[in-house]
Amino acid sequence: MQLGIVGKTNVGKTTFFCAATLAPAKIASYPFTTIEPNRGIAYVQVECVCKKLGVRDNPVNSMCIDGIRYVPVELVDVAGLVPDAWKGRGLGNKFLDDLRQADALIHVLDVAGATDINGTPCNPGMHDPAEDVVFLEKEIDMWIYQILKRDWDRLVKAAKTRVGGFAELLSDRLSGLSISRRHVVKALQDVGLDALDPSKWCDDDLLRFVDALRKLSKPMLIAANKIDLPTAEENIKKLRTAFPDKVIIPCSAEAELALRQAAQRGLIRYRPGDKDFEILKPNELTEKQLNALKFIKKLLEKWGSTGVQEVINTAYLKLLDMIPVFPVEDVNKLTDHHGNVLPDVYLVPRGTTARQLAYRIHSDLGDTFLYAINAVTGERVGEDYVLKEGDVIKVVATKAIKSRT
Repeated sequence: MQLGIVGKTNVGKTTFFCAATLAPAKIASYPFTTIEPNRGIAYVQVECVCKKLGVRDNPVNSMCIDGIRYVPVELVDVAGLVPDAWKGRGLGNKFLDDLRQADALIHVLDVAGATDINGTPCNPGMHDPAEDVVFLEKEIDMWIYQILKRDWDRLVKAAKTRVGGFAELLSDRLSGLSISRRHVVKALQDVGLDALDPSKWCDDDLLRFVDALRKLSKPMLIAANKIDLPTAEENIKKLRTAFPDKVIIPCSAEAELALRQAAQRGLIRYRPGDKDFEILKPNELTEKQLNALKFIKKLLEKWGSTGVQEVINTAYLKLLDMIPVFPVEDVNKLTDHHGNVLPDVYLVPRGTTARQLAYRIHSDLGDTFLYAINAVTGERVGEDYVLKEGDVIKVVATKAIKSRT
């Protein structure tokens, strides 16, 4: 699974990326600092089942701290957008191509209105952030639109003879963008277009379809960045009024990065998402650093957190509606074949079945699936069993699968 960090230039996208991953990346207050995409690992926080089951776990594919599992996920910070990026303006084409594998998008927005539509700094409050929401969604829509439009006549012609119909053709054409047949079928249903005779579609029909498809295949939440500036609070209220159906999370990437770097150096005690922090070595901090931490503490008191971890958690657990499940090999000891207790956690879409989990673990395990066992209840379940949040599951197959070494 991959999250794309998007937005116009100079709004704090790379600062957000560094704050979420602590990966090194160039940060500067001028447009197009990011050219090649930055890639790093962030963590989704979910409740571990170790305390509920009364065991001490030793995870392999994740971390467990005080009963919270930190599940690694990939973040990609791509070049900033400018209007008409889909036509190639700025670094638009590159930006859009770097988003192909993203399952969801984080739109980092300068909610203080301190950068204009082109990403040029201006006085806070001089720009309306709502304009950025509209323009960015249009850019992504037009990117997908032009991919389909280039081949439209061929797709329409092929639809007359292709077994599986037009939806199959569209999903094949867009598979490189992590768009599935399920996304295509649902988008067709949502806009009520005739997939049996796409020759009747006009350009507006195609645009409506693309808009529905983008919302399904590249769902987006808004990280309303720069809440440390005084104009931010009022703009957040305006955004929520203008876009009541969108997920908008106030955040300060700069504050989060400062806290994580201080914690990494052992100067404070802080974990991503905490509502507060503790200064451990005040004597090693300069007056400027102490004042900065006092400012951040007031920010946390006002907003509850820096918002960065909340954005990551929300993207996976709400936007993509994923749940954690814990596969094991020994249902009695809750271990893998190496003896690791509750070794792995998988984030899977809500509605995933036992057999689909088997395929996620190993393709052979899915092909030879017999049944699964709920390790908590001891119940044997079939391939259509729908996994629940926190399930501990053993998959039984007809032949042994080569174990992870």
